[in-house]
Amino acid sequence: MKRTLAVITTSRSDYTHLYWVLRELTSRPDIDLRLIAIGSHLSPEFGNTVQQIERDGFAVKGVECLLSSDTDIGMAKTIGLATLSLADLLGEIRPDLLLLIADRYELLAPASVALALRIPVAHIEGGEISEGAIDDAVRNALTKLSHIHFTSTAGARARVIALGEDPARVHHVGAGSLDHLRRTKLLAREELEKSLQLEFRNPVVLVGYHPVTVLRDTLAEADVLFAALRRVTGQLLFCYPNADAGSRALIERTREFVAHRDGSHVFVNLNPITYWSLLSQSDLFIGNSSSGIIETASFALPTVNVGIRQRGREHGPNVLDAEPNVDSILSCVKRVTSAPFREGLRGMQNPYGDGNAAGRIAGVLAETPIGEEFIIKKSHRRTE
Repeated sequence: MKRTLAVITTSRSDYTHLYWVLRELTSRPDIDLRLIAIGSHLSPEFGNTVQQIERDGFAVKGVECLLSSDTDIGMAKTIGLATLSLADLLGEIRPDLLLLIADRYELLAPASVALALRIPVAHIEGGEISEGAIDDAVRNALTKLSHIHFTSTAGARARVIALGEDPARVHHVGAGSLDHLRRTKLLAREELEKSLQLEFRNPVVLVGYHPVTVLRDTLAEADVLFAALRRVTGQLLFCYPNADAGSRALIERTREFVAHRDGSHVFVNLNPITYWSLLSQSDLFIGNSSSGIIETASFALPTVNVGIRQRGREHGPNVLDAEPNVDSILSCVKRVTSAPFREGLRGMQNPYGDGNAAGRIAGVLAETPIGEEFIIKKSHRRTE
């Protein structure tokens, strides 16, 4: 019998990590895949990226839930709307398993619905740390609501087990986003310039910055970032932030900055191949995105991780952590762009895996026995 597997994707970023997992699952005759898109995927403001999923050939069901808001109240209401809509949809599908990835706040909705409907949950990318974002709490909550776990690093696996999860259900597979590098051919520089409709000017500086959602003022660190960027030499290319409280104000500020900086540009959405190709052609990454930690390591790309958002996350030697002040940011930029620093990155390995995560994940999802009592979780926490 086929196993019905529902998968939730909330945004362009997690879809990038899920893409090859979805490809693996659709190739398996023993899996009936039901892909559900929520959140910013259905927002014209954030690129209506559900259309990209459809262009990629996946059958996808869209569920509207994202409020056109720029506040934490809007985020909370989005969780409520998603819960109401997904209760009906998942109640109708009644999948054998529900697959969630990472730590977006919207995922609290499908996890809660699955709990009430007694649907086992599989979770990708648990056990990681990002102390400066509410993602950290969401990620740990999803871990405790899940029954199968896929971690990107050995350290993350250890942290999931430390939360009391059964070690036999915690699988160290690597980060799914790295499968793109192994499975796809990146664009050459001229091809990339044509695709992006711009001409690169060295040095190319890629900026990925998101609101710091653990702070009451989610843009409290943005002033120093933009002040530092004004003093950074190079062509600054910005990627859109996540749909969080403060994102609209951050987008407006970014566009204002770009308008007064010759050669700079802001991208609403980039498909995975284009984004990876841009990473390969960049000379420096600045921001507080997890991509600046997970993906940049595959290119030994010098990276300055700004502020508290990713504090605590494992990273390779290509990443320097900067305090949220101009002097610290500029000092880190100077150091990572130096010849000795770049030379020291030769031959470095990405701590987030080898680009073979998708096949491992799909195999476990298809082959793990799910009996009547699978949903019952027993604590494996050690007692003193």
